[in-house]
Amino acid sequence: MGKIPKELEKAILGLPAKEKDKILLRLIGRNELLTQQLQYQLLENESFLEDRRDEIKKSIQRVSKMHHDTPGWLMMDMRELNSRITMHVKVTKDKYGEVELTLYLLNAFFENQSKLLEKYSSKSDTVALYIAKRTEFVLKKLPKLHEDYYIEFERDVNKLLERVYKYAPAYYARQMDLPKSWDY
Repeated sequence: MGKIPKELEKAILGLPAKEKDKILLRLIGRNELLTQQLQYQLLENESFLEDRRDEIKKSIQRVSKMHHDTPGWLMMDMRELNSRITMHVKVTKDKYGEVELTLYLLNAFFENQSKLLEKYSSKSDTVALYIAKRTEFVLKKLPKLHEDYYIEFERDVNKLLERVYKYAPAYYARQMDLPKSWDY
């Protein structure tokens, strides 16, 4: 975004409040992220945080149970759901939810799509790498949370690491030197 020249800034600040409000609303309406952030900050706040997480979890559960013909289709759906998690974090600044939802996403797909993730092959290569990278992402985000939360994630992280080493992502997990278990 470009910087507003001082002269223009003064002119804008000199506009009547009603006119500034109209311009502000029009500009906010053009930016979906800003609109959602304001919706959350001004109308919802943290009281709706759990509801937002639950909506994403329901989507993850529904999509992870769908029939996927190939690992490629599976990865497309995982990436789409991950983009919803990313948007959730951008809107709410929910770092705890970022870890919780990413763990939930990966474990749900292992639970419901293990057939496509069982063996490493050229078809499962991309999704295997994706899962290994998302696992590494979670492991890097965990230390940034307060240590009181670690006990809440220990079981799910260890379940994920066990699956990562048991299924197709094992090759990349070894390459990335991911731990086989996580002790906080």
